[in-house]
Amino acid sequence: MKQTILGAGGAIGTELAKLLSNYTDNIRLVSRNPKKVNPNDELLSADLSVKEQVEKAVQDSEIVYLTVGFTYDTKVWQKMWVPLIQNVIASCQKFNSKLVFFDNVYAIGGDNVKHITEESPISPTSKKGEVRAEVDKLILNAIEANKLKAIIARAPDFFSEFKERSLLMNLVYDNLAKGKKAQWFCNAKVIHTTGYAPDLAKGTAMLGNTPEAYNQVWNLPTDPQKITGEQWIDLFAQEMNTSNKYQVLPAWGMKVLGLFVPILKEMYEMRYQYDRDYYFDSSKFNKTFKYQPTDNRTAVKQTIEKLKSKK
Repeated sequence: MKQTILGAGGAIGTELAKLLSNYTDNIRLVSRNPKKVNPNDELLSADLSVKEQVEKAVQDSEIVYLTVGFTYDTKVWQKMWVPLIQNVIASCQKFNSKLVFFDNVYAIGGDNVKHITEESPISPTSKKGEVRAEVDKLILNAIEANKLKAIIARAPDFFSEFKERSLLMNLVYDNLAKGKKAQWFCNAKVIHTTGYAPDLAKGTAMLGNTPEAYNQVWNLPTDPQKITGEQWIDLFAQEMNTSNKYQVLPAWGMKVLGLFVPILKEMYEMRYQYDRDYYFDSSKFNKTFKYQPTDNRTAVKQTIEKLKSKK
């Protein structure tokens, strides 16, 4: 049974490849420059913006996991996401493959982020959210038409030792490691769920290999603790044996600095995830699979230990 990861590598793709070896020894890793995670991995170099290469990547796969992460740029997302999903859906239909889409929660906007469940309405309040809403609807419509077996596996922002694309690691860990104050956006005293990549990847693998899980939306497993930005900073500071002092960049500061710093320009429209409670509820998954997510303190400890071992 071949299981294929489109967008292999990175925090989720790498962890997922490790975990899929518990279910099959027939794993295909697809990206521009894929690298083996398990000894028997099949590697396929592909440009997933090309329809024919998506078809080749999906062919002969029983399950396809889509874990692609495009550059964090609205214009790139607007150009790339919808054609990719259309091609992946068409290829899965052609080869009778099941799809597991590793999704974020950008399609859910405004005050709906105060308690995010699988029933939260698609309600984008950002341009990137509008793109992800369109992507989700394409998958849900294909499911509804009985043309596709698929899972939308949602995750909040996440962290692990793969820190390049993790805001928590960039704002908190990187600054503390340099002896600087940690940073946060908008309000550090409101709840802000952040997932732990190994748990999210494990949940993705479990869902993909559970036939009854298909044709549903699932929130991937996260610690149910209602943790604030300030508490995240405390956890990292304690584990790194350093100061927990921090500075908050307000929304207006994000807007002004965004004129000079591209990532802040992109983050400004996402400020609704930081200026109010942002709580991601994975109780459906945790109860269904009797799963205990890694608690936040342990996740921070494990991440810092892995980073130390890399040095």
